[in-house]
Amino acid sequence: MTATTHDGDASVIPSPASGAAAALVRRTIAGVGVADLARTHGTPLYAYDAEMIRRRCRDLARWDTVRFAQKACSNLAVLDVVRREGVVVDAVSAGEIHRALAAGYGPRGAGPTGGTGGLPPAHPIVYTADIFDRESLDAVVRHGLHVNCGSTDMLDQLAARMPGAEVTLRVNPGFGHGHSQKTNTGGEGSKHGIWHAEVPDALRRAAWAGLAVTGLHMHIGSGTDLAHLAEVAGALEKVAEEIGRSLTTISAGGGLPVPYRPGEVHADLAGYFELWDATRRRLEHRFGHPLRLELEPGRYLTAEAGFLVTEIRAVKRQGNRTYVLVDAGFNTLARPVMYGAYHPMSLCPADPLVAEGPAARAAEVAVGGPLCESGDIFTQTDGGFVATRLLPEAAVGDLLVIEVAGAYGFVMASNYNSKPLPAEVLIDGGTGRLVRHRQSVEELVRGETV
Repeated sequence: MTATTHDGDASVIPSPASGAAAALVRRTIAGVGVADLARTHGTPLYAYDAEMIRRRCRDLARWDTVRFAQKACSNLAVLDVVRREGVVVDAVSAGEIHRALAAGYGPRGAGPTGGTGGLPPAHPIVYTADIFDRESLDAVVRHGLHVNCGSTDMLDQLAARMPGAEVTLRVNPGFGHGHSQKTNTGGEGSKHGIWHAEVPDALRRAAWAGLAVTGLHMHIGSGTDLAHLAEVAGALEKVAEEIGRSLTTISAGGGLPVPYRPGEVHADLAGYFELWDATRRRLEHRFGHPLRLELEPGRYLTAEAGFLVTEIRAVKRQGNRTYVLVDAGFNTLARPVMYGAYHPMSLCPADPLVAEGPAARAAEVAVGGPLCESGDIFTQTDGGFVATRLLPEAAVGDLLVIEVAGAYGFVMASNYNSKPLPAEVLIDGGTGRLVRHRQSVEELVRGETV
């Protein structure tokens, strides 16, 4: 498939020419001053551009249903933005079910993408997992939610509590792909989904339990490329033929890539939709009734909208290498230490008169955090090797902005080293609104006893 050029989103900063640092200086996020955000809300701080989220939702408007994998970014304000764009959600835990309800999603019914043109209605919330923990099963039953089952044991457990329910099967097609082995969700190395050769057994167990299989879902990995994602369509079509006419919904899963590195581009979404639409039309002809076509993006909707603002607290030399140390660590953004993930970075100088453009001085630096861990490095490659990044000459008090951080950022944050969770701000219409207060040290020990 052919890739489209980058759409000009300022959150993906091009690699600067040698010695020029203009592209690596950022003073605003979505029209709001970076320094103003830090002064008002402190650092480290997550900021989200609401309009960018809306743009990414609208990119996918040709699909019958866009179902946000909220584990990518589950702040209630973000969920509200996507809900108002007609996007529904999946939930992978009782907590995410609670979040979806709190953000305004109804537990059942047509939802914002209702049944039209003979299509079945979309489920506003779908519980997607490979197991039911007891709390999640209770929540599913209490709210009457549709379930995307990733193991056959889930079928028996659901039938015992919700006899006659309709279900979706998540099937592992036997292959997978992703930006990291840790995000690969297909093949023998993945725990996810019902193995493709076990589908006949799953259908027998569902029939025995009195469950109707109305949906089919495949997802092979997060951050993969469209060439690998396209292979899923053929695999799903074969499994759909095994299931038969009870199907009313097919899901292409998620995994849509976004640009992180200089030179990366957005994917050919039109070509991807046309591939899946052709698959859907062949199955509709075979079954004799319409099928709802779903997509389940996570990072695609929110990654480029997110920025992590952090303050530089030390600049030090270690032999021939310069380290810039900031007040965010892998407790704040875990992707680099987990996957060796690359994030664009830019500098907001504390001094507004600092030169920009060709006159600015730049240097190769490693960027690290405050944690008592050697792995607390934001510029590292897969395997934990320290790398460097070209940045304008920095000083204590300057602000570093880690970009394309709106997916698997705050949601993977922790209290490691007893660090409080950061605040979150939603920027909309040129105004930043606090949507999660910074955790206090008192809140750190709430619930603990001596």
